Amino acid sequence: MTATPEGTFTALRTQLQDAASTFADGPAALEGILRGIVDDVERAVGEPLEIFPVCHHSPASAIAMARRLREKQPRTIYLELCEDMAPLLTELRNCRLPVAVQSFASEIEGFPADWAPLSVVAPVTEASAEYQAIAYALDTPGVELVLVDRSSDHVFQWETGPDGEGEGEGDPDAPEAAEQTALHGDAVGVEIGDLRPRFAELEEHLLRHGRVRHWSEWWHQYVELPLGDSDHDTYRQVMLLIGSLFRRLAPGDPRKVRVDEDRERYMWTRMREHLAATGTDPADCLYVCGAFHAASRVAEFGVHGSDTFTVSPPSGTKWRHGLIPSSHGAIEAQFGLAAGSVSIAATEWAKNVRRTGVRPFRLEGQAGTRKSTRPRKALAPAARASAGPAADRLTGFLQRPPALDALDEAELLGWSVEIVRAARRNGYLASTADAIAVFETSILLAGMRDRAKPTPYDFQDAAVTCIEKDAVPGRRDVGWLVEIMMGGDRVGQVGYDALPPLARDVHDRLAPLDLKLQQRGVQRALLDIASRPELARCSDLLWMLRRLLPQGAARPIMGERRLGEHPIQESWDLALGTHQRALIELGYEGVSIEQVLEQRLRRAAYAPRATAAQVLEAVEDATLYLRSRRLADELGTRALEVLASERSVDGAPEVLRRVRRLLAHYRTAEPVLPPWIESFVKTGYAHYCTLLPTAFTDDDATVRQVAAMLGFLFGMEGLALSLGCDRTQLELALAQSHPTEPSRTALLWAAQTHLGTLPRTVLRERCAELLGNPLVVPAYPRYLSGFVHALEPVPGLADFVVEAVSNAFARLPDSVLLPWLPSLIGTLRAGGAEHAPLLIREAGRLFPARLTELDTWVPPWRLPQGPPRLPVESAASTAGGLPLLAAQPATCDALAALLGCDGTWESPDAGSSGAALLARYPQTARALEALRAVS
Repeated sequence: MTATPEGTFTALRTQLQDAASTFADGPAALEGILRGIVDDVERAVGEPLEIFPVCHHSPASAIAMARRLREKQPRTIYLELCEDMAPLLTELRNCRLPVAVQSFASEIEGFPADWAPLSVVAPVTEASAEYQAIAYALDTPGVELVLVDRSSDHVFQWETGPDGEGEGEGDPDAPEAAEQTALHGDAVGVEIGDLRPRFAELEEHLLRHGRVRHWSEWWHQYVELPLGDSDHDTYRQVMLLIGSLFRRLAPGDPRKVRVDEDRERYMWTRMREHLAATGTDPADCLYVCGAFHAASRVAEFGVHGSDTFTVSPPSGTKWRHGLIPSSHGAIEAQFGLAAGSVSIAATEWAKNVRRTGVRPFRLEGQAGTRKSTRPRKALAPAARASAGPAADRLTGFLQRPPALDALDEAELLGWSVEIVRAARRNGYLASTADAIAVFETSILLAGMRDRAKPTPYDFQDAAVTCIEKDAVPGRRDVGWLVEIMMGGDRVGQVGYDALPPLARDVHDRLAPLDLKLQQRGVQRALLDIASRPELARCSDLLWMLRRLLPQGAARPIMGERRLGEHPIQESWDLALGTHQRALIELGYEGVSIEQVLEQRLRRAAYAPRATAAQVLEAVEDATLYLRSRRLADELGTRALEVLASERSVDGAPEVLRRVRRLLAHYRTAEPVLPPWIESFVKTGYAHYCTLLPTAFTDDDATVRQVAAMLGFLFGMEGLALSLGCDRTQLELALAQSHPTEPSRTALLWAAQTHLGTLPRTVLRERCAELLGNPLVVPAYPRYLSGFVHALEPVPGLADFVVEAVSNAFARLPDSVLLPWLPSLIGTLRAGGAEHAPLLIREAGRLFPARLTELDTWVPPWRLPQGPPRLPVESAASTAGGLPLLAAQPATCDALAALLGCDGTWESPDAGSSGAALLARYPQTARALEALRAVS
C-alpha cells in the first residue's frame, strides 16, 4: 500500500473538529483526541509495510484476513506472537482446535522463586485471524512466517508480578471460571488483538447506550455484524479507528503504557532486522497485530522508524514449549469474556463463510480437513502494479446508518424448537407453547434494543425468561443449554504426533490395554496380571502416573501397591484425555516418566525446607515405584543428614511409620540391611534421646509426637543396641523428664513401666489415688489420653488401659461420671482412634463373652497377685523330662549355642536332684516344655 496523500482524511478531520466545537466548550477540549485519532489512522494506512489490525477470536477479522491473503498473497507475514513459540506452529496440523501454544519453565533463574512454575499460553481457534495467517504461511511454498512479539522470558521480565499485565486474567472467584480455566491452569495468557476499552466509564457508557449486557455482546452487535461484509479498506480503517480511540482514552497507567510501547518497539525492531537481513520488499509483507498496537505512536514505528530500542538479554531460565488442549470456556475465563461468546463467534464464523463465499485457509492434514492430492503451487513473482492511494472509507462508514438485517424467521424458529427439545431432555416442563413464547420474546427484546434481527444474546435472554421460570431441575440451566446449542464449549485435542516424547511414550506403553486414551472421559481398564504378565509394566506405569498427575487422571478401583507385594489383578479408571495438559507438562521435565519421577523425588529431598519425614517418603517412593536401590540409598543418606539437623519433633510420627515400613521391607527383601538405614536408626536413637526431656515439657510438641519418639526408641532399641548405642542414654533421658501436663505425665509413667523402673503395682496405685482425689477427677480423661497414646511405644499396656477405664466406671459416682463421660469419649475419639482396635480386642479378651457370666466374673486385676507356684504333680511330671533331655541332647545344645552358653553334660545319676530343682524353679521347666512343644 502506497503512502496516503496529505488530504485523504481532511474532510473527516474537519467534521470531527466541527463536532468538537459543537459538543464541547471549544475545539481545544476534544481536538487533541479527535484529530489524533485521524492522524493515527492516516499514519498506519500510509505505512509501506501493510498493517492488518485484528481483534482476537473475531469472525470479522478472520474473514477479512482470509480475503486479504487471497488477494495480496504476501511472501512474508509478521505475526504478533511470542517469537520463541514459532517451532510449535507446524504441529497445529496434528491437533483439533482449539489448542494453546505454551511456554513452560519449572526451574527458573533471574525471577523470584515463588513465581515458579512460569507458564505462558496463546490460544488458537479456527475463527481467528491469526490461524488464517498461520495456515496460509505454513501450507503455501515460498511464504515465511515470522513471529515478532517479545519472548516468553520477556513477558515476565517486563512485569512487576507473575500475574502479568492482566490480559490473561479471569475471575478466579467465580466457580464456573475456576472450572473452565482448568485447561490453561494458572498460566499467563497472551492474545493477538486485545481490543477492549481500558477506560471503565467509556465501556459503561457504550454498554448502556447500546442496550447490551456485556462487552462481548456490544462488540458482536456494533462491530462484528457491520464489518462482516465490508471491503478491505473499510475494515482496516475502522479497526484502526477503534484501536486509536481506545488507546487515547485509556487511563494513564505508567506501567501498562510502558509495557505496550516496549512491545511495539520490540516488534518493529524485529521486523526491520528481518527486512535488512533478507532484503525483502516491505510491499510483499503483511504485519498482523492487534488494532491497539497498530495505532502506535512510538518513534520506532514503521520501516523507517528509529533504531534506538535495545532488546534486553534473556534470563537464565530454561523454557520448554508445547501444545496443550484448550476450550472455548477456558479462553473466555482466561481473558474475561462473557460465557458463550467464543462459541457464538465460532457459529458466526461458519455463517460468514457460507454467506460471503470466502474460502478460508486450513492446515493440511488437520482433523476435519480433506487431504489434497494436488501439490501446493509456489507464489508467482509479485506483480509491481502501482497501487492507488487509499480512499477515505471512514467518513462514509460513520455517516451511513447501520444496515438492518431482515428477520430470519426460519433460523429463529429452529433455535426455538431446538432449545425446547434440549430443555425437555434436561428435566424442564417445556412445551410447544414455550417455543412460541421464546420466538416472540426474542423478536420483542430485539425491537426494544433497536435491532430488527434478534442476536444469539437476545435469544438467550428470551429462553431464560420463558423456560427457566423458578428453578433449575438439573445440572444445566437454560443459559448453558443455549451455549451448547450454539456450538457448545468445544474442547481441543493435541494429536499424537504433536505430543512431547514423554506423552507419546506413555501412550505406547499403555497400548496393551487396548483403550482410546486420547479421548476425553473416564475409561475402565482391567489388568489380569496373573494371566497376562506383560500387563505388570502397564501397572507400574499407572502407579507412577497416579503419583505425578492430578487426582482423577489415573484412579485405582481395585488393587494397591505396597512394599514387597506383587499385584495379581487391578482395575483402573483412566482419564488421560481429560488431563492431557498435565501429561504434556510432564513432558517438559524429561523424556520418560521414570526420569521425571526421579527428578521430583530429588527435588523434594534436597529442598531447603525438607524434613526427615518428607525425605523418607521420597525413599519409599523410589523403592515402591522405581525399584531403584541406588536412588533409595542416596536419598536415605540425605534423610540421615536432615534428621541430624532437625531441632523439633514435628515429624516424629511420620518418621516412625515410614522407618518401620522400610525396615520390614528390607528385612524380608534384602539379605542385609542397607548401611544408610542402620546409620539412621543409630543416629535417630541418640537424636530422640537428646530431645526427649525437652519434648516432655515443650508446649509446641503434642502428646502424639512424644509418643512417636518413644515408639522409635523402644521399637528400634534392639537394632540400635546391636549397632553400638547405649541404653543408658534412654534411661537418663527419662530420668531428666519432668512433665506437668497430665497426658504427658501418664506417658512418662508408661515409659518407666516399660523400662522396669516403675512396677505396674505402683502404677496401679497411682491411678487409684487419682480416682480418689476429687480435685484430680476432672483431669482424669487427660491421663487416660496419655495412656492411650502410650500404646504406640508400649502396646503391652493395653490391658492396663482397659483396667484404668473400668476402674473409673466402677468407682466414680454417677454425679461425677455422667458429666465426665462426654469428655472421656471425646478424648478417646480424638487421641486414640488408631489404637481403638487394640483396646477393643483386649477388652474382648478380658471381659466375659456371655451376659450370664458377668455377675460371677471377677476382673483379673482384682485377683490375688502372688508368685506362681507349680503343683507337685506338675513338678513330678516335669522331672520325668530329664531322661528325655539326656537321651536327646541336640535340642539343648542348639538352645545353648543360640544363647551363647558353654557347658558339658553330666551323667543321669548326677541329676537325681533334678526333681527338687524343678520344684523350686518351675518357670524354667515350663519354658523348656513350651520350647520342646514348639520344636
